[in-house]
Amino acid sequence: MFKGFSKDALDFLLGIRLNNNKEWFEPRKQLYIEKVYEPMKELGNDLFAPFSDNEDFVCKVGRIYRDEKFPPYLHYRDTMWIYVRYDAYYWNRTPTLYFELSPDGAEYGFRISKPEAAVMERFRSQLAEDHKPFMEMIERLEKQYGLTIGGDEYKRGKPCSIPEAERFFNKKGLSAYIKVTEPEKLYSSELSRNISEIFEALVPLNDYFHEIVQIEELAKALEREAKATEISEPEINMVKAPETEFMW
Repeated sequence: MFKGFSKDALDFLLGIRLNNNKEWFEPRKQLYIEKVYEPMKELGNDLFAPFSDNEDFVCKVGRIYRDEKFPPYLHYRDTMWIYVRYDAYYWNRTPTLYFELSPDGAEYGFRISKPEAAVMERFRSQLAEDHKPFMEMIERLEKQYGLTIGGDEYKRGKPCSIPEAERFFNKKGLSAYIKVTEPEKLYSSELSRNISEIFEALVPLNDYFHEIVQIEELAKALEREAKATEISEPEINMVKAPETEFMW
């Protein structure tokens, strides 16, 4: 059970940000395990508990070690994360409930950070057809739970005939999140309960985008199947002229 983070955890993450090398990390590896990694695992278990009966959901707790996406001069993460989401190969293309801890504090909520363009096009079409269910979800999250709505935007705005939904037509991706900068909130076991409450409130939004992603994936699969089963034009076999001229 999660008991809260500590000042040592934030100090360690700040240290790795300023000293991203093996020489600094190795003598402090046990500190990382005890103060950062183990509490993150405990928090991940707490957050995943309400979803554990759904076999389509997975929970991932990040490790500090670099991966192939890191710039070559970075060896370790200075931001630790937990993701709770439907299982998917490309995690950044699928809707995700997340928690992130950094030297600056914490952030948690919902995001679909880099969806395929076709997914957001389908999202805009759905808004144009019936925007009320989505807007009611957003209004509840903003007013009742105090979440901030974010997401990268297109440089050139998309045309929109619905004024109240216009800000969503320009989104490349979408997020709804809460930031925590007060250390005392991070050091409390109540953090787990607070995040779980927000995750529960975000499930309808998460499922809303999951359905859109699923529909788009199905549409692509049907398109591939149609192309694979297309009947090609019959091949015309021309009779070849004899290579040798015959004398009749």
